[in-house]
Amino acid sequence: MAWIYIIMAGLLEIVWVIGLKYSHGFTKIIPSMVTAVIIIFSFFLLSKALHSIPLGTGYSMFTGLGTVGTVGTVVTGMIFLGETINPLKVFFMALMILGIIGIKINPAQPKH
Repeated sequence: MAWIYIIMAGLLEIVWVIGLKYSHGFTKIIPSMVTAVIIIFSFFLLSKALHSIPLGTGYSMFTGLGTVGTVGTVVTGMIFLGETINPLKVFFMALMILGIIGIKINPAQPKH
């Protein structure tokens, strides 16, 4: 169940970042309240997962999903919010994902 909590928390990150856009700096009451609730729920799910998953593993999974969330948020902005699409932006999103993959497949060796 802990892994489901982390996945849900990471996916909710995409939602609350988009909510930040619609809250207009927390000046619009309804979008601000919805965004705040989603942020709290996202972190609640992360904290539930960390009850049974080691901190380093859980947080790295959450941040890895956050990176995917970042790309998801950028793509959402390009598709639905009219933000610009250009080759450099696409390149750096791919570079970000490759960097996370590289870190995940090359774990740190324990010190002896």
